[in-house]
Amino acid sequence: MLLGAAAVLFGAATASRAQDPGRVWKLGMLLPSTRPPGVADPVAAASLIPAEMAALGFVEGKNLVVDRRYAEAQLDRLPAIARELVEGRPDAIVPLGATATRAAKQATGTIPIVFYGNFDPVASGTVTNLARPGGNVTGILIAPEGTLAEKKVELLLEAAPKARRVVFLAPPDPAIRNQVDEARRAASRAGVEMVVVEVKGGDYDTAFAALAKQGPQALFVAAHTIFVRDRRLVIERANRLRVPAIYEWREHVADGGLMSYGSSLRETSQRVASVVARIFRGAGPGEIPVEQPTTFRLVVNAGTARATGIELPKSLLLRADEVMP
Repeated sequence: MLLGAAAVLFGAATASRAQDPGRVWKLGMLLPSTRPPGVADPVAAASLIPAEMAALGFVEGKNLVVDRRYAEAQLDRLPAIARELVEGRPDAIVPLGATATRAAKQATGTIPIVFYGNFDPVASGTVTNLARPGGNVTGILIAPEGTLAEKKVELLLEAAPKARRVVFLAPPDPAIRNQVDEARRAASRAGVEMVVVEVKGGDYDTAFAALAKQGPQALFVAAHTIFVRDRRLVIERANRLRVPAIYEWREHVADGGLMSYGSSLRETSQRVASVVARIFRGAGPGEIPVEQPTTFRLVVNAGTARATGIELPKSLLLRADEVMP
C-alpha cells in the first residue's frame, strides 16, 4: 500500500515538473560513431532526434540540454563513457545500437533509457518483453523480429542474378552478428558465398582494398550508425567497385548509393523523440512498449545505376517504392 502511494506521489511530482515552464531538461546520447567535424550531419540521430524533440516542445538551447557522448568508433570505450554520462544526471539516455544500450543499462538502473537500434532486446536481456519492458528501459527498433538482412540479400541477388560471391561490409561491433547470420542464411539458400570484411579503426581504404581482393559481385553494407555517419565515404568506394550494393536507409541512396531497403530514419527518430517526451512528461519507461516499424521501402537510384554501368532488372524497378532519377 505504501509503495503504491509512493508511486502515485512520484508520478504526480514528475508530472508537475513536466508542466514547469522554467524546467530545463537534459537528454544524454550515447553514440558509437565519431564526432562530426564542423557542421553536424542533419540525418544523423544525434541531430535528428533533438530536432524532433523541438517539434514536441523540448528545444535544444532553451528548455533542453543535449549531452552527446561519442565513442569515436572505439566501442570498448562505451562502458566508461556511459558511466561519465550517468554522472551528469540526465533525465533520459538514448543509446544507439546494442553495444551502447548494454553499456547504458550497466551504468544505471534508474535513469530512463530509450534505445534505438537493430537487435533483439529480449534475447539480449535488455527488456523482459516488448509489450511491457519493465525496469528503466524501452526503445525503438529499426526492424521487426531480428533484422532485415535476409530480405536485403534477396533484393541484392535480384539486382545481381549472376552473383556467386557477396561481400558483407561490417563495422567493428560484435552486435552485428545477427545481421551477418541472417545474411549468410539467405545467401546459403541461394547457393551464394558470403564473405565478411570488417572496417577497423575507420580505415575504409584498407577495408575496401581487402574487399576488392575478394572479387565481389555484390556488396551488402550492414545497418549500423557508423555507416550512417560515414555514408559518403562508403558510397564513394562502393560505387568504384561497379557492382550492385544495398544499404539500409534511403539517405544512402539520396547520397549516391544504388539501393536501400528499410524503415525511415526520420520516422524512427520521431518515434524515439516521442517516447523521450512521454518520459519527460511523467511516463515510466518500463510501461512503454518497445516499438517496431511496420513500413519498409525499397529505394533505387537509377542515376547511380547508369553511372556505374549496372543494368537493374525491370522487375526490381517496378517493385521499388521510389526510383531516384
